[in-house]
Amino acid sequence: MAKKFMIRADDLGYSRGVNYGILDSLQGELVKTVGVMTNMEASEHGVELLKGMDLCLGQHTSISAGRPITDPSKIPSITTSDGFLKSSSDYRSAKEDFVVLDEVILEIEAQYQRFVALTGQQPVYFEGHAVASDNFFKGLEIVAKKHSLKYLGMSLDGTPVTFNDTPVYLHMESMLPNYDPAEAILRAAKAHGNACDIYVCHPGYLDADILEHSTLTTDRVHEVQALRDAELRERLEELGVELVTFSDLLH
Repeated sequence: MAKKFMIRADDLGYSRGVNYGILDSLQGELVKTVGVMTNMEASEHGVELLKGMDLCLGQHTSISAGRPITDPSKIPSITTSDGFLKSSSDYRSAKEDFVVLDEVILEIEAQYQRFVALTGQQPVYFEGHAVASDNFFKGLEIVAKKHSLKYLGMSLDGTPVTFNDTPVYLHMESMLPNYDPAEAILRAAKAHGNACDIYVCHPGYLDADILEHSTLTTDRVHEVQALRDAELRERLEELGVELVTFSDLLH
């Protein structure tokens, strides 16, 4: 049995530049799984760009970028005074979990409903973006259960999480010093022989929205280049890995 490996592209909808970068990344035929941020202004643009392509789309739920879909006055624990979602640095610097469960459920639900409206389908997988909050995780699980969605948890200690009875390991090396996306992907592909390893990338091009609002910048462009490179595909083929999606793990 071939070793299962997945490359997941997150952040569709973050900006138009990110959307175009993800679109170009797909030309390398390594990425078949894409996470959609439905609360962002460019989410409709991103979904339209990929319309008709054979992809596994998931909900990449965000409570730390852009504006919420929910009225900010109803979710004050996760929004700022000017109506934006709090930043990831606010969560990292907090001494305790300030997310109010009932409030975050409202926003998670709203983003789910937006996903269905944009794509005409349920997300194949359901997970969260960039925030390690117990109440955020609980909210994701509650909404996933309500709609019979496949929730993908986040591991903070390198242990596997389970997706439909399959143990999966998540890998991400962007923003580390001397980041080489191709080599990082190859390391992940070889990491665990008896599980599905998933490399999480964030391909995209730089535009004003990314430069103003994201700390992840040039690594996005380098990932686009790596994912389009025929040499990386050839090296993965030499390893004998089977490139899969979350849809494949459901069977």
